[in-house]
Amino acid sequence: MRDQAILRCQTHKNAATARCLAGLLLLCLTARAVIAGDVLGTADPATGPDDSVFALPTTRDHIGRVLVPVTINGHGPFRFIVDTGANHSTIAPRTVQTLGLTPTQETPFHVDGITGDAQVAFVTVDVLRSGDLTIDGAALPIIWAPVMAGADGILGAAGLTEKSLLIDFQRNRVEIAHHFQALGRSPAIKIHALRLTHGLITLDTVIGGVRTCAILDTGSERTLGNLALRDALKTQRKPGSIAVVTSVYGATQAVEPGELQRAPTIVLDGLRITDAEIVYGDFHIFKVWALDHKPALILGMDVLGTVASLSIDFKNQDVYVEGLRNVTHSMPVTHGDINNMAIKH
Repeated sequence: MRDQAILRCQTHKNAATARCLAGLLLLCLTARAVIAGDVLGTADPATGPDDSVFALPTTRDHIGRVLVPVTINGHGPFRFIVDTGANHSTIAPRTVQTLGLTPTQETPFHVDGITGDAQVAFVTVDVLRSGDLTIDGAALPIIWAPVMAGADGILGAAGLTEKSLLIDFQRNRVEIAHHFQALGRSPAIKIHALRLTHGLITLDTVIGGVRTCAILDTGSERTLGNLALRDALKTQRKPGSIAVVTSVYGATQAVEPGELQRAPTIVLDGLRITDAEIVYGDFHIFKVWALDHKPALILGMDVLGTVASLSIDFKNQDVYVEGLRNVTHSMPVTHGDINNMAIKH
């Protein structure tokens, strides 16, 4: 039998108040969902994130995120969140103002997010650059500032075909390169991926014995599951277990109910993930991806941010995970009315 690495994920403590990141809303992509009652230690939008941090790992106190320096029309650098669940990039209103760009209002941009869709204004930039990536003539939907949580925009990475993405949480390094290069610190777990129509990286996953399509999404804070996965796992719930009923907020006005539950062991090839939590719901984005009728999962930064490094070779469709950080501390899942505890952006 092949050896398997075990990754334990931590949950987050409940508190009287919560600081939440709002959901990202992009073209055919997942949103970074705000979970009512979620305790997420994040950068204060008023002060912005630490400009020296690009690969922020997930800890007991906060959910991590991944950023890269970006130049637009030769100006910058700006800090963009890297989103492997997005095939289109977006820009924050303040960045539009800084660049002196004029939004297009007559023909709005249609975007799909976790809880719904919307029509938003956009700007067209001559050139956007980050590392070895250059995008000419990009139309960037304008996503309102609090959603960006202090970042200047979102870099949609799902459309990459020839590039590689390297995220090193231990050395604070994020790089988009022409060729894949392993860090070489320790033997990496290599997982072959598939790609959906929208360019999403998906992994063949087994959760509690249920075959599941897992979408690798560095732009999603929480791991989300569809109702088909929830129903398939019903027989495995422990007697007396109660799901946390909560609300999921995206960047649209739509609010979706969610059920927060402790997940069975998640198996991705040679990687076993334990102590993870999944928020289940009838989320809009699963319908956009035509994944609403079979078990599907959005694997977010609450899980991905707990490894030492994560690399994606988009050309060969391979995912590399190095230096697993075992987190043994896990807080119990509580239940009750927690909707009023969230700060909604």
